[in-house]
Amino acid sequence: MTRTRTLTATAAALLAVAAVPLVGTGQRAAASDNGQSLRPAVGWSSWSFVRRWPTQAKIEAQADALAASGLKDHGFLQVNLDDFWQKCDANGFTVDSYGRWAVDTAKFPDGIKALADHIHAKGLKFGFYVTPGIAKNAVTANTPIEGTSYHAKDIADTSKTEKNYNCKNMYYIDYSKPGAQDFVNSWAKQFASWGVDYLKIDGVGSQDIPDVQAWSKALRATGRPITFALSNNLAIADAPTWKSLANSWRTQGDVECYCGPGDNGSGYPLTDWSHVSARFNTAANWQQYAGPGGWNDLDSLEIGNGDQVGLTADQRRSHFTLWAMAAAPLLLGTDLTHLDTVDKAMLTNDRLIGVDQDGVAAKRIVNSGVKQVWSKKEADGQYVVALFNTGTSGSATVSVDWSQAGFTGSGDVTDLWSGSHKGTVATTYSATLRPGETRLIRVRPLG
Repeated sequence: MTRTRTLTATAAALLAVAAVPLVGTGQRAAASDNGQSLRPAVGWSSWSFVRRWPTQAKIEAQADALAASGLKDHGFLQVNLDDFWQKCDANGFTVDSYGRWAVDTAKFPDGIKALADHIHAKGLKFGFYVTPGIAKNAVTANTPIEGTSYHAKDIADTSKTEKNYNCKNMYYIDYSKPGAQDFVNSWAKQFASWGVDYLKIDGVGSQDIPDVQAWSKALRATGRPITFALSNNLAIADAPTWKSLANSWRTQGDVECYCGPGDNGSGYPLTDWSHVSARFNTAANWQQYAGPGGWNDLDSLEIGNGDQVGLTADQRRSHFTLWAMAAAPLLLGTDLTHLDTVDKAMLTNDRLIGVDQDGVAAKRIVNSGVKQVWSKKEADGQYVVALFNTGTSGSATVSVDWSQAGFTGSGDVTDLWSGSHKGTVATTYSATLRPGETRLIRVRPLG
């Protein structure tokens, strides 16, 4: 389907940022070459708020809110349907005539393509969800593999079950068997025909590298541009492999606290500071692997619904600042139909989005108790520096020497959260920060 998109000046400016050449990370040669995600994905995902109960109406309402709220005009384009779109029976996933998961039509009465069409009509992009393996019901029925003479039993390794968070009962696929790649190809082709622009494959571990390879190959073969995301808590030892095959990879477990009052810990609060602050070390450890085409995914951005998400306003700004400094995907997990005004101001701060979209992952240069400082050099020679007080009580004065950031002499400083110009600062910059507070500055070296 051919779609035209009218860009506001803000969105056009963000695209201009994306056109700026990137500072080399030393990892570019090993990046996925599928041409996708030259900058981190920005948008919304269903898991945090919608959780196990997605419906066509709910997802369309979030897409409508994303567009109507103005977030779309600031680059939030992705609308991702996560798990629980599928139909289950007592033996696991129900399947179609070719052994692929069947859509739960009670939740999605018009089908997935209709949902994707609705999202595309808003000028947005549609994301979808799968896990590795082949369903037990496909093997029991020995369904044919589309376009081949092979069947499910020809490719299933029934001695091992894959990780799955919903219907379970997924067998491993033996990729040494003919027909295995064809099965994944048929699934990817179906997703492409539905209009999928982004695919998350969940429950992936190092044992699933053959699946990741197969899906990477299959998505490319569809001829449709599809961003390929891996989840979750992937092994850093295999980071070069994830980078060569995919466009993002979850570096840790879920950011959600599962401490809400609903089933399986659903509902507010969505997260807490311990789950967010745990990402500081992870982002530092994985920093070297981020670059054009492949990003360290720190999980959802829980901003949009005010304090009820489980974070103070200071903590939410620090949450956003860390994600932006890490050049991580910015995928909101909140309810966009009830946007908090304070949070909307955060999310529409193009200076913050620009820090994320510069495509450079910052390094941690100070790590002393609750005091942290992160720095990155952008393509135009300016530096972005973030100072954090990660504590939960007591103010802290956090300082950084320009030499630690990477230059000497004085610097001309602008505060990126407020937009205020602070003028020339010689040698050392300091900020006294409340617990959970951040200071994010852009520095133009004057030497």
